[in-house]
Amino acid sequence: MNVIHRQVVWGMLVAFVVFILVTSSFLIAFPLNGWKELWDRDLMDVPFILFVPSVSLAAGLIFGFSSGVYWRKRFHSIDRILHEVEEGRSIDSLEINSIGDMKTILNRINKIQNQMQEQVKLSQRLANQKAEDQENRIQEIISQERNRLARELHDSVSQQLFGASMLMSAINETRSSADERETKQLKLVESMIHQSQLEMRALLLHLRPVALKGKSLQEGMEELLIELSQKVTMKIDWKVEEFCLDKGIEDHLFRILQESVSNTLRHSKASNLEVLLIQRDDFIILRVVDDGIGFDVEGSRAGSYGMQNMYERAVEIGGAFKIVSVKGKGTRLEVKVPIMKKEGVGND
Repeated sequence: MNVIHRQVVWGMLVAFVVFILVTSSFLIAFPLNGWKELWDRDLMDVPFILFVPSVSLAAGLIFGFSSGVYWRKRFHSIDRILHEVEEGRSIDSLEINSIGDMKTILNRINKIQNQMQEQVKLSQRLANQKAEDQENRIQEIISQERNRLARELHDSVSQQLFGASMLMSAINETRSSADERETKQLKLVESMIHQSQLEMRALLLHLRPVALKGKSLQEGMEELLIELSQKVTMKIDWKVEEFCLDKGIEDHLFRILQESVSNTLRHSKASNLEVLLIQRDDFIILRVVDDGIGFDVEGSRAGSYGMQNMYERAVEIGGAFKIVSVKGKGTRLEVKVPIMKKEGVGND
């Protein structure tokens, strides 16, 4: 039952009470000699027994409907304002003052929104400080270890795969194609070796770019994607806009991109990858889209360390993490981070 129906019901109850009171008062003031007089006595040329209930019913309906419409408008206004708060938008002070009877509630909502914005500012400030402190203490250790692993993989497994690929290519080119079944098997082995090379290149690429290392987020993203496009057959398109961000936010967004691209290379079997970094209104949007095989988001989220890691990084900088995947259609990942004005910066 919506608010209009509920108010109409209350209006009908009020009309019934009014009808009882009016009828009782009339009968007390003007006692009847018989019930037939209710039909004989007229009010505005209408029998009393029809006039009073009709007027009461009409008054109840009008009162209930008008009050229902009034409260529905008020509730819709509050719902719209709460939606704006949920989206991280500021409430217009003029709008608060224009709804007098809701002013107290809206003022409380405004206070809650201010508290949420302060929490976002604090989270981003702490993330920024944490990123700077940890980068100075552990970046060199992690970099050395990952470079060591990448170097060993490149010098051993990667070289062996390259040699096996060259050997299989030479065998397939020099041998006769008399045995069609054996030829297909050798081609399959060559294809598997080639795929292993691609996965190894993606793994080495994931191991090496540990952090931005003095670069901006945009520079780091473009360097990562250019190198990746040179090493794999996947078509990669990107759009990266230029704008300034705090070090902590840049670091978290870059690592989310790393994790997302790594998951795409290893699991998606995609042929196209699109990366977007833009600023719209008061938000930074990072979006990664592929046309791979997709997966069950709800089923994978609980046991996926990578997805949990990306979600925690997004929350740590006050952002929203959303991922949509349809089996056979691909996956779309989006991180939306609000831009908070720095203290001491205001409108002139």
